[in-house]
Amino acid sequence: MSTDATPDGPGSGDLFDDVADREDVLALLEDAVNEAHRKACGNGRVYDPENERVRQGWLKTVGYLAGQYRQMLRDEDLEAMRREIDDLREMVEDDRGES
Repeated sequence: MSTDATPDGPGSGDLFDDVADREDVLALLEDAVNEAHRKACGNGRVYDPENERVRQGWLKTVGYLAGQYRQMLRDEDLEAMRREIDDLREMVEDDRGES
């Protein structure tokens, strides 16, 4: 793992500072999952071993992309929870200052 951190690169804070970027990536992943699924499922018949290997490759791709999509959604949930915790901490600090 690199320790080099550029302003827009790894180590710059949130992986997706801009929510629109995250939505764009999620849309691309969703499209990729759908296309890979379409290619993997075909008509379901195996006519030769090479086609079956290709189909299995697409199925692996579907699994990988689905995992990436799920991870991005989980990251989004964690980010929302972090914002909520920060807001709650700020409220508590404000309440302590008023006492």
